[in-house]
Amino acid sequence: MKKVEYIIVGGGFAALFFAHRLIQEGISFILFAEEGKTASNISAGMVNPVVLKKFTTFDNALSQISELRKVLGEMEAYTGQDTLIDQPIHRIFHDEKEKETWLKKSEDENLSVFLNRSFVAVEGVNNPFGCGVVEQSFRIDVPLFFSSFFDYLESKGQLIRKRFEHSKINTETNQYGDINFSKIVFAEGIGVRNNPFFREIPIIVNKGHHLSIKINGFNQEKTFKKKHFLLPLSDGEYYYGGTYDRENETEQIDANAVEQLESGLKEIVGDDYEIVRVEYAFRPTTRDRKPILGQHKEHKNFYVFNGLGARGLLNGVHYSQALFNHIEKGEPIPEEAKSGR
Repeated sequence: MKKVEYIIVGGGFAALFFAHRLIQEGISFILFAEEGKTASNISAGMVNPVVLKKFTTFDNALSQISELRKVLGEMEAYTGQDTLIDQPIHRIFHDEKEKETWLKKSEDENLSVFLNRSFVAVEGVNNPFGCGVVEQSFRIDVPLFFSSFFDYLESKGQLIRKRFEHSKINTETNQYGDINFSKIVFAEGIGVRNNPFFREIPIIVNKGHHLSIKINGFNQEKTFKKKHFLLPLSDGEYYYGGTYDRENETEQIDANAVEQLESGLKEIVGDDYEIVRVEYAFRPTTRDRKPILGQHKEHKNFYVFNGLGARGLLNGVHYSQALFNHIEKGEPIPEEAKSGR
């Protein structure tokens, strides 16, 4: 019988950042992460403190960015891989009016640290009105982030790459198969809908598509944003996406989403590109765009960590710490993230 303090269920940003916190604290755990794609592991990996469509930011954006950078450094120390890519977002302006709005909003005390007032023009990209640089923005190498973390856990015997079967939990003895545990954290994304302990939490599924493309004669190492993100991958490929759809849960590529992406891509690079892959996944979102953290009413050692949505990378560190502090130190869960709100 193997004894651990925690079982963590999930293979996305929420699960991995909570696992990292346990590593830092020297607390034993087993992570169950089924093979396959998740909304996290096929994401763009962007850290963007500004909602560019509305020119708004969110509470504690700078401190959350600082927390994330610190954690990425801590992870590098034991995985041996630097996954942070300091490549700020270049916002391709739609028109002169948007440039004027940018300058006006850059005087706002909440946005001044993010909106660079010096515009740039980038050769080889259709940007007739220029670009604005979003300071403090960056991205991570998503495939490397997940592969290096899983490799590390595997080397320590802390990773099980199988589907977690909720029916096999013995709630009286705190056992799952041959594992004896003290606590379980369920960070399953949309998989929570099949979780008999937390299936009632109000997760809203948001389907997102993106393209992996090759662009003839295109050689840019910058991250661009107009309608969607355009950023370099490896082997001469680029990521373009992603879409948002709360109405469609079909397990197939949506032609309308691909059409929407191609329309936006052509505005930046024209027609001379090749689609290598179309991928989609389902983000776990909430109505108020805040995550859900909580404790089971009956099984007090069962916890849920979900609903990070498109900001899983940026918010994941902050709220994994909040959940850890709640479980291990008795601190209250932040009001905005309480499961019963």
